[in-house]
Amino acid sequence: MEYVGLGLFWTDLKVGQKFRTINRTITEADLVNFINATGMVEMIFTDVTFSEQHGAMRGRPVPGALCYCFVEGLLVQATMQHTGLAMLESTIKVHAPTNVGDTIHGEVEVTAVRPTSKGNRGIVTTINSIVNQRNEVVITYNVTRMMAGRS
Repeated sequence: MEYVGLGLFWTDLKVGQKFRTINRTITEADLVNFINATGMVEMIFTDVTFSEQHGAMRGRPVPGALCYCFVEGLLVQATMQHTGLAMLESTIKVHAPTNVGDTIHGEVEVTAVRPTSKGNRGIVTTINSIVNQRNEVVITYNVTRMMAGRS
């Protein structure tokens, strides 16, 4: 019987390959749950009047970490079920704020693929962009993962 819902195997990925995730709209409940779960209870996230009074940003900002985690979740669901073995390294750059009500998705480009020295595993490096509904890149991050190969 075929097993459905599996992720991509490292041997199926090629340098230059590009793909995107589905969209995810960020809600007020997402913000509240995330800041409570992580302890990121900064006033910019917990006080709706803070931004208006201090003029730092407009709207209802969310932590960049929330966007990163949401896109990682979309990628796990779509590309790494049973095949993602380890995240080895990541560097993140936030380019613009994201607010409650924004809709984000991830765009991924494979930049390196190589086998490991043992086992049926590979190392895959990608550059991932988090893009909002206005087609603005709000975060970019490079990530290196260990991925499974086909049995």
